Amino acid sequence: MFGLFKKKSKKEVLTKKYQQLMEESYKLSHTNRKASDDKSAEAEEIMKQIETIED
Repeated sequence: MFGLFKKKSKKEVLTKKYQQLMEESYKLSHTNRKASDDKSAEAEEIMKQIETIED
């Protein structure tokens, strides 16, 4: 109840976005390989941001 209004950290937000992009990439891989590769590359950029936050 008290965690309802807790603000998410930047790392949590980026991690969620990374997971969504990877999921979209997987779904697109069945129909459109180029779009899947684009989503995957976008997800890798997010992962680099996450890694810089961890350092």
